[in-house]
Amino acid sequence: MIHNPIRVTIWNEGRHEKRKPEAAAVYPKGIHGALADHLNKAGGFTVRTGVLDDPQHGLQADVVNDTDVMLWWGHLHHKEVADEVVDRVHQRVLDGMGLLVLHSAHFSKIFKKLMGTTCDLKWREDKDERVILWVTRPGHPIVEGIDDHFILPHEEMYGEYFDIPEPQTTFLISSFSGGEVFRSGCTWSRGAGRVVYFRPGHETFPSYHDKNVLRIIENAVRWAAPTRPPKPVEFGKRVRGWIDQK
Repeated sequence: MIHNPIRVTIWNEGRHEKRKPEAAAVYPKGIHGALADHLNKAGGFTVRTGVLDDPQHGLQADVVNDTDVMLWWGHLHHKEVADEVVDRVHQRVLDGMGLLVLHSAHFSKIFKKLMGTTCDLKWREDKDERVILWVTRPGHPIVEGIDDHFILPHEEMYGEYFDIPEPQTTFLISSFSGGEVFRSGCTWSRGAGRVVYFRPGHETFPSYHDKNVLRIIENAVRWAAPTRPPKPVEFGKRVRGWIDQK
């Protein structure tokens, strides 16, 4: 079923902003709060948020079942996410919910379960690391309104090899100051659901205040929203090995 506005749940560990003053300075409302503010301002969405320390991580069955697209940001506490919650989200994706996996959530239980691989990669944190993000699939709805590239002056380096299944679409790659490259925007289908991975978003850098990053996230949410399922057609009874459609 298509819902208008699109029902969005933004999930974040929600601990960095409490424990790291440099993270709180960049995201005083938390990463989930910054993303929620943008989507609420953009319009066309109803937004709720959840964090790791909420009961059932804020992802109770009624919340998950009432979600069209879920955003997931995790970093240091992937193992603390309850398996029953992961299974719940996984089934909802198979049933048609979109999932947007952000930055270090490449190591989240839900992403690895959906991918079936280690999802490992190379990384380096350097406050002076510059990254150029290049559009590799012009015309894709997720990069609508984005020039052929944009620059983030500070980002954590993620580099190949990225152990993921071959994406259905790679819409962005990154090139870093150290020469590394990385598939930074990818899509897959799992069951009836659409899955997007989008790399930018280290907790101490203002990537989620960048207009291009926010535009891509907004586009990705709209693209990943469930579409109307096909209507079953009854063909009739079999007669002498043929289909009687009268």
